[in-house]
Amino acid sequence: MAKAKKTPAPVTSFSKYIRWFWMVFLGGILAIVLVFLLASWGALGEMPDHTQLENPKTNLATEIISSDGKTIGKFYFNDNRTPVGFEELPKNLVDALVATEDARFRDHAGIDARGTLRALFFLGGRGGASTISQQLSRQLFVGVRSRNKFEAITQKVKEWVIATRLETQYTKEEIIAQYFNIYDFGNNADGIRSAASIYFDKEPKELTLKESAMLVGMFKNSSLYNPRRNPVGVKNRRDVVLAQMHKYDYIDEAVKDSLQNTELDLKYTPQSHRDGMATYFRGYLATFMKDWIKKNPKPDGTKWSLYNDGLTIYTTIDSRMQKYAEDAVQQHMPRLQAEFFVQNTPKRNPTTPFLELDNDEIKSLLNRSMKQSERWRHMKYDLKKSDKEIVASFYKPVSMSVFAWKEGQPSEIDTIMKPVDSMRYYKSFLRTGMMSMDPRTGHVKAWVGGMDYKHFQYDMVKQGKRQIGSTFKPFVYTAAIDQLHFSPCDEFPDTPFCIEANKFGNPEEWCPKNSNNDYGGNRTLKNALANSVNTITARLIDKVGPQTVADLAVKLGIESDVPPVPSIALGTPDISVYEMVGAYSTFANKGVYTKPVMVTSIEDKNGTILYQFTPETRDILSEETAYVATKLMEGVTQSGSGASLRHTYKRNRAEYKEVVTGYPYELMNPIAGKTGTTQNQSDGWFMGMVPNLVTGVWVGGEERSVHFKTITYGQGAVMALPIWALYMKSCYADETLKISKEDFEAPKNLSITVDCSEATGKTVIDADDLKDDEIPEDLEF
Repeated sequence: MAKAKKTPAPVTSFSKYIRWFWMVFLGGILAIVLVFLLASWGALGEMPDHTQLENPKTNLATEIISSDGKTIGKFYFNDNRTPVGFEELPKNLVDALVATEDARFRDHAGIDARGTLRALFFLGGRGGASTISQQLSRQLFVGVRSRNKFEAITQKVKEWVIATRLETQYTKEEIIAQYFNIYDFGNNADGIRSAASIYFDKEPKELTLKESAMLVGMFKNSSLYNPRRNPVGVKNRRDVVLAQMHKYDYIDEAVKDSLQNTELDLKYTPQSHRDGMATYFRGYLATFMKDWIKKNPKPDGTKWSLYNDGLTIYTTIDSRMQKYAEDAVQQHMPRLQAEFFVQNTPKRNPTTPFLELDNDEIKSLLNRSMKQSERWRHMKYDLKKSDKEIVASFYKPVSMSVFAWKEGQPSEIDTIMKPVDSMRYYKSFLRTGMMSMDPRTGHVKAWVGGMDYKHFQYDMVKQGKRQIGSTFKPFVYTAAIDQLHFSPCDEFPDTPFCIEANKFGNPEEWCPKNSNNDYGGNRTLKNALANSVNTITARLIDKVGPQTVADLAVKLGIESDVPPVPSIALGTPDISVYEMVGAYSTFANKGVYTKPVMVTSIEDKNGTILYQFTPETRDILSEETAYVATKLMEGVTQSGSGASLRHTYKRNRAEYKEVVTGYPYELMNPIAGKTGTTQNQSDGWFMGMVPNLVTGVWVGGEERSVHFKTITYGQGAVMALPIWALYMKSCYADETLKISKEDFEAPKNLSITVDCSEATGKTVIDADDLKDDEIPEDLEF
């Protein structure tokens, strides 16, 4: 029997599924393309145009550069950022970034397709897919990831679009540099240069492998991985970076293991306007720049921003000399202050720290200080408090941190104190000001306006002015040399002397006394200046006239008021350290005054020069007069009040060695200088010169009533000279500075005798000193 033919089962057609697959696939592609197009057109939110991509808007700090190429500070509001080029990044830093954040960075064009598919498939469980370019686009243009899912997806799309644009706009190296420059590493460390400086006190190119790994590890979350708050977490994260570098063959296993067993070894160096090097100079510089910005607008007429426009200010400050100056202050002032406190205990001085004031005068002084304080200003104008309420607040104890010297370093003590008592406490501290300058160029090399900028912000280099005492006497002697051709070897009688009333506008007879009331015999001008003999200085100003001396002071760069009266001979005017250093530099510079220079040039962020200084010089003295005056001042350090620079201190007692910091100094090279001590020991000065460096130092209290009781410790040779000596010893020890130890250069045609060991000077006497029948014929009047 024939078998029936089997009918085949109907074949199911898959063609429609295939069509659907391609429709969905191509639709998805088209949708993605459309989304990208919409994003690029700005439909998903504002997108950067070509100009913005070429010049991303970032806030850049203004950088202050020393004459030896070091960054000594910055001006910024929120972003302490100074960009660096790719060539300034060490290879290990770049390798660490690529290994940790984007292993295929060199192979993609902004989007890592492989990483994206992995992230989608595993829902991010095996790592994200953000490339370095995408992360940069988020940092520059997109912003913090939104918690709203739809907005987060929109942001991600924008990141992809911008990342591809960045890849076409910049090279891979430029993208890496921008990424390092834009990131906020915390603790005011914006960008890699600030981070390297703040966490390790280095430039980026100096970073070691483990330091680079730590900083790259912070890219995950610098707030969480903050090395100051979370050192353990940061170390663990650093070790992950090292493991990634080993995984991608940037380092071998032995290096990885050895570095993972090390600590972070931070060298935390905070950067703020009140910390770091040359704080007082930076305070002056801020004022200088604000004035410059006011007078020099941008080409489009808008004003430069000192804090956001990325200016570079090139200064004359030498970072090495600045450090030596600050170190000298910190070595001497705590020891001097300790002695001051010993002498001003409440038992020894019931009105401590004030002398010569009664309780009513002290109360009046403190009331004036209240009204000048920041606390008063804030409560009066910000909080709108009445005067009565403000005064009452000064007598209520509050928690505060106050300044103190601790182990020779500026420090703080947390305490509870009435604000009025804190004012009195702060007034008990001796202050200082110091400036050092190259007399040939006018370049200021060091500027120390006080001990601690956070607590004592009043700058005692240029802002503060104090009586200058005997440091003014060289101006009187110089006028006599210039006008009357006197020699350092000429002799004058050391006897009481008076300038009669009304001779030079002085309403009363002026009869200065020598500081020790010691008179008798004749003295050469060199000896008289070395020992600060007041009577002979009075005789000189009587001969040349106060107006001549006052005019000379103005020509030497003194801008403060110098009244043409006889008493200026003993240093009664209030003058700044800045002015005095400029004036003394004229002597070292052969009679040519050079105005002090602090800023040599200013550049914008692209390196375009916006400002370049022009030297200001003028001939004031003949080369001979300047040289003779300098030789006179050499006598001060050879046998006078500054002789401790060279020789054993004449009062060689143990307690002096405790206060005269660093003694003995044994500086045997030629040094010209002058000490200065004002009435009641309120101010101590020392001005010192070598051929290529002039430095002035002042020490004293904020109030003139705050001073040592006797001349023993209250003289310039004890208060100020040690700072100068310590500074110069450090400068000489650093041979790279090339500070001169040579003689001051004599003019070719010197007609005035300066070596008193080889010649006898004439004796100069005023006719009033002798009776008519006692006047020898060979004396000069």
